[in-house]
Amino acid sequence: METSSAISSIRQTYVIERETLSEAGRVAGQPSRHVVAAAVFANPYAGQGAASGEALTHLAEISVEIGALLTQKALQRFAGEARPRAYGKAALVGTNGESEHGAALIHPRLGLAMRTGLGAGPALIPGNAKLGAAGTTIDLIFGGADDAWDYDAMDGIAVSVPGAPAPNEIVLFVGFGTTRVNARVRGASADQVAKLVQDIQSRST
Repeated sequence: METSSAISSIRQTYVIERETLSEAGRVAGQPSRHVVAAAVFANPYAGQGAASGEALTHLAEISVEIGALLTQKALQRFAGEARPRAYGKAALVGTNGESEHGAALIHPRLGLAMRTGLGAGPALIPGNAKLGAAGTTIDLIFGGADDAWDYDAMDGIAVSVPGAPAPNEIVLFVGFGTTRVNARVRGASADQVAKLVQDIQSRST
């Protein structure tokens, strides 16, 4: 089977797993688990100045292929368990690139690959991208996979890859998780959200 150019550009993959068993002296009734899969790959537009629309579209296409691979790697860690309730994405662009390269990679097209793998609903996937030198840390933010107002699913994890990204590389992160450890902050109900939106709209007219 022929390997795609996107997959063949990958130098390394990593899987980062966090399991939280207790916090603030309180043992979790159910451990909180979050898994982030990362790929380090060559940035085809490094050192070329501001990217064209065509280049950004190409990066979004790359994210679909690499995102599908990372989704598979991350979800394998949940085999035999309840389906993850949260997801998030992030990109670190090496210093010869631009932050817009990262924005293209965390495009909704990456989200489609993640949703397809998880079988999740239409909730917006939190995303974050920035420029950084090798070893830079970025916060990957988790949101509810089926309901953007699922407060229990909202969480974050600081992630990095040793020695990456090199100046001409990008690191793409795809994460899935359960809930926060001992989550107990109640979110708004559907009726409360509808009323809030209605109030905001009435004030703007």
